[in-house]
Amino acid sequence: MKKTHAAVTGEGSAWTKYLHVVVGSSSFLYFLYFEWCQLLAFIPGAVGMVLRKWFWPRLFAACGPGTVFGYGVVVRHPCRMRIGAKVVISEYCILDGRHSAQEVTIEIGDETILSNNVMLSCKDGFIKLGDRVGVNAQTVIQSTNHNPVQVNDDCVIGQRCLIIAGGTYDVGPRDELVRERPIKADGGVSVQNNVWLGANVTVLGGVVVGEGSVVGAGAVVTTSVPTFSVCMGVPARVVKERQ
Repeated sequence: MKKTHAAVTGEGSAWTKYLHVVVGSSSFLYFLYFEWCQLLAFIPGAVGMVLRKWFWPRLFAACGPGTVFGYGVVVRHPCRMRIGAKVVISEYCILDGRHSAQEVTIEIGDETILSNNVMLSCKDGFIKLGDRVGVNAQTVIQSTNHNPVQVNDDCVIGQRCLIIAGGTYDVGPRDELVRERPIKADGGVSVQNNVWLGANVTVLGGVVVGEGSVVGAGAVVTTSVPTFSVCMGVPARVVKERQ
């Protein structure tokens, strides 16, 4: 997949680029339905919520009953997303499922809630949220370059967390631009069942956060966390085990 700037500003018609970057389908009928749903995104109050509940589920590869979409939600490539039942996607969330080939790039389990301004961002990646996951406001979960992110069932993700899987630049000589260097895969991120990440936690690629663990506010997790442990700090260190 081209980088976003190249995809938006490169050669080709504005129509083709819009379909490729935003809609995710070359079907004209799907394009029309996508545009209709985008108009519904910015209708306020109960009327907008009801209209989105009626029309938006058909945008996605799958969407279970009882799912609610708040005001101002932005979706890109919704045809690559599967959403469970009784999911809440709150105001101004961004769901970006772009991929050059993979059919499904974002999966959200049953009874999961995304609070205001949450971003799920894929670019040739895959994000899976399990059942009953709570993702608090302004959190960013990003998966790129085939490095997946999986957050299992019953997890609590605090405000303004960053969960980032995308590899690292293979930094070369100082006269070379970092952005033009190849990217080394990091293997992605796995957050296992019943994990609590406090506010402003950063979890970097190549990390497994073990079942039942707690990560204190502001921690930066650079190495895997054992099951049922409590860690904190920059970089995060285990300070005790849960009893």
